[in-house]
Amino acid sequence: MSKAPATTAAAAGKVEPYIPASQSLPELTVGVLILGCILSVVLGAANAYLGMFAGMTVSASIPAAVISMAVLRAFKGNILQNNAVQTAAASGEGLASGVIFTIPALVLLGVWSHFSYVETTLIAGFGGILGVLFTIPLRRALIIEHPLQFPEGVATAEVLKVGAQGGGGIGLIAGAALIGAIGKLGSTGLRMWAETAAWGSWAGKSAVTVGINMSPALLGVGFIVGLNVAVVIFAGAVMDHWIAIPLFSQVGDAATIVTDKVNGAAHLNLAQLLDGASVSDTADLIHKYATRYLGVGMMLVGGFWALFKLRKSLIGGIKAGLEAYKGGGGGEGPIRTERDMPMNIILILIGVSVVPLFFIFHHFTESWGISAVMSVVMLIAGFLFSAVASYMAGLVGSSNNPVSGITISTILVSALLLLAMGMKSPAGPVAAILIGGIVCCAAAIGGDNLQDLKCGQLVGSTPWKQQVMQIIGVVVAAFMMAPILDLLNDSYGIGKGLPAPQAGLMASVAGGVFNGGLPWGIVGIGAAIAVVVIIIDVSLEKAGAKFRVPVMAFAVGAYLPFDLTLPIFLGGIVAYAVSKWLDSVGADAHRRSVAERHGLLAAAGLITGEALLGILLAIPISIQKSTNAVALFMTKDDKGHDIARFGDERIPGVILCIVVLGFLYWAAKRPETTKS
Repeated sequence: MSKAPATTAAAAGKVEPYIPASQSLPELTVGVLILGCILSVVLGAANAYLGMFAGMTVSASIPAAVISMAVLRAFKGNILQNNAVQTAAASGEGLASGVIFTIPALVLLGVWSHFSYVETTLIAGFGGILGVLFTIPLRRALIIEHPLQFPEGVATAEVLKVGAQGGGGIGLIAGAALIGAIGKLGSTGLRMWAETAAWGSWAGKSAVTVGINMSPALLGVGFIVGLNVAVVIFAGAVMDHWIAIPLFSQVGDAATIVTDKVNGAAHLNLAQLLDGASVSDTADLIHKYATRYLGVGMMLVGGFWALFKLRKSLIGGIKAGLEAYKGGGGGEGPIRTERDMPMNIILILIGVSVVPLFFIFHHFTESWGISAVMSVVMLIAGFLFSAVASYMAGLVGSSNNPVSGITISTILVSALLLLAMGMKSPAGPVAAILIGGIVCCAAAIGGDNLQDLKCGQLVGSTPWKQQVMQIIGVVVAAFMMAPILDLLNDSYGIGKGLPAPQAGLMASVAGGVFNGGLPWGIVGIGAAIAVVVIIIDVSLEKAGAKFRVPVMAFAVGAYLPFDLTLPIFLGGIVAYAVSKWLDSVGADAHRRSVAERHGLLAAAGLITGEALLGILLAIPISIQKSTNAVALFMTKDDKGHDIARFGDERIPGVILCIVVLGFLYWAAKRPETTKS
């Protein structure tokens, strides 16, 4: 299903807001602050789980807006209060993305056995605050003077307007959340069915497999990103699993791929692991230790390509944003809807944020000079990439923002710079991860920041009040990140039950620069493939084709396990089916908007329900130190392997997937109701 249309008045730069500037309504009330903080933590935790499980996160703005409307309706809340709540909630979700893409790498590298509360909180909190501050000067440039689409901001504004006019949605999101929770409880909790279904066979020496993770959340992710992105992600997986893995089985030298060298492991190689492995295990091992580095090479090229492609627009946008403050009384406009946080306050807060980060750098490096260089690199990269992320969010939305590619580029450049300065392992990889973590938090928040400010422009919010809510949402979520990550790590194991693909990638890149062990030949092949993908995408762009091939989506598909990409692909197919149905009935713009909203709410509910149930299950699992803590329906086969008690453990999960896909299709086709 297509995103919100960019050609409507809602996507234009100068629009008449829903609440005019001449009218003042309450925005930052006690109830708004409390609800915003709660949703920031809850949805941040849900996205932390989803990101480490599936390798991607989704925007929390729409579900937060619907929940806020349901809660504040009893207190006669207004549209600006609901927007303030979703702004804080989106900050928590954005911060979770920045944290889980990078900070778990310190556990994977063996630096931490658990997440240090002080360091994690400071890195997340001040990194996120910098993301808010860096992007405030870009509001005028990207939203007003050179307006971009900001599809999720436009969609959230439409949901808020519908709520203000008496529309509903809380019933739909609650029902979807229940389905998502049941799916997680049945598979991971009670173990009534398997989480994944896999099939494979040998083709000579080559392992050919197909598998699906039967997760309602992943089906929802596919529905949200749409068919185009879902197809490209799946194409990357097909290239890796059905072409690269069989080729590596035939001609690859497994003895040269040293496993876990990043973590300081001894002399184990992939050939030893493959000896006697089953077909599925063989494919998984080759992907984990060899072919997924095709995705690494593609992400590196994709990150630098994004910078190159945006260079003119980025520089122009930054200049226009900064010039708006010259002689303007700190950016305060003559009307309420043009008042940003004053520039002098922004600069002071940036300076204050750098100080504790500098001392964290020194704590790990024990060098004042290197810490100073790291601080400078962090500031430059943080500002630059926050601007890039903001621009990309305006083009493709926050959920599709290639923050991981940006972070990989930062870590690689930082690691090479630190290596040139004489840093060695173990301090070198840690220092590069720290810089990348702060930049990733800033970039993730930057994209969400501009998305929310676009929504605020459309509904008539006061910018500086939104910016305050963004900072509050970041701070509250930052205080809870370490306990949430520890709970998930103790229960599922980061890098095991929770693959945390981006964090593993960051650890591999940072550690590989200092310790070796990266298959640079495969990385180079991935980089070459990325160049081909970019050429194809540019050709499609010049031809005016609707279908595009974003290199970062293709790279993510190659990097993720195959079973995670197939449900995303299926969700994208349902989104396309809904779009074709709308075409067949001649639906007008309003009917399409209703289908868009209902589909997004249902998909967001599936994600939220599964993620929150996953976190709740983590409590008994952590207490009993067993993933089978509530596995009432689990038994063992004749080889001692854990299996579901009833028949083929794959069948119930497949049925669940079919039901969820049907539910998404039904939800999007529902007519509009005032109560749902």
